[in-house]
Amino acid sequence: MAAHGGTKAIVAALAANLAIAVMKFLAYLLTQSSSMLAEAIHSVADSGNQLLLLLGGKKSQRAASPEHPFGYGRERYIYAFIVSIVLFSVGGLFALYEAWQKFLHPHGIEGGFWWVPLAVLVGAVIAESYSFRTAIKESNHTRGGQSWVAFVRSAKQPELPVILLEDFGALLGLLFALAGVGLTLLTGNGAWDAAGTGMIGLLLVSIAVVLALETKSLLLGESATKADVERIRAAIESDGGRIIHLRTMHLGPEELLVAAKIAVSRAATGEEIALAIDDCEARIRAAVPIARVIYLEPDLHRPASAGGHEPGATAPGP
Repeated sequence: MAAHGGTKAIVAALAANLAIAVMKFLAYLLTQSSSMLAEAIHSVADSGNQLLLLLGGKKSQRAASPEHPFGYGRERYIYAFIVSIVLFSVGGLFALYEAWQKFLHPHGIEGGFWWVPLAVLVGAVIAESYSFRTAIKESNHTRGGQSWVAFVRSAKQPELPVILLEDFGALLGLLFALAGVGLTLLTGNGAWDAAGTGMIGLLLVSIAVVLALETKSLLLGESATKADVERIRAAIESDGGRIIHLRTMHLGPEELLVAAKIAVSRAATGEEIALAIDDCEARIRAAVPIARVIYLEPDLHRPASAGGHEPGATAPGP
């Protein structure tokens, strides 16, 4: 469901951005507005980013191999990180460069097509609003009761947060461009156009930095959510199991590694321990279906040490 929702949001954003990019380039050619050029490059960068996300999703579905025994699920994180770099360099830095050039050589909206950039920007707002609405709708399937900030920071599927931030940034950028172009038309002063372009550049750089930081965390390896960790603990302990320590890590958005050391009785036979571990793995998978790689290590139950921990055990945590 999450992967399907992410793909649907990507396709909606890609269709909107391709159409918008063509309109913006046409408006730039007719008016020579730097805000329109910055917005056109922004839409091209966004379209490329959506293609990268689709490519990452496709590559992540490859089967595990001897060289990559845990599969390719993190391909989605890698391509999401590349998206942040593209957004920073192609979108943000280009817009800042254009703004600086326009400040050095300001000029008003050229030609007799003053209405073109306004019409294009209004049409782009409508198209981006549709894309943004689709991203919000698909994100709500997995967001639950989280705030939007918490969702972006904790989501394990990178596509939806990326599309949400891109669409949000696109709508804000369009408002900046509308303000810059509108004030330039009213005053004849190209500095307003340059200011709008600069605001677009700063916005894109800020969003790119946020995406890079969040995706970096996923690349390093994030644990399961607190809710999933509690479900795993409950599944292990539901049959009298005792956890010495528990570790989890996402191998991909829909694949979780679970490693735990559990205490067993000194009197238990090897067969009894093996059956107990098999049952425990089944309970974990039933409680958290994305827990596909599970390693459970049996250890002897020892009395708690003076420090309150089992000897040789690490402090419990995800």
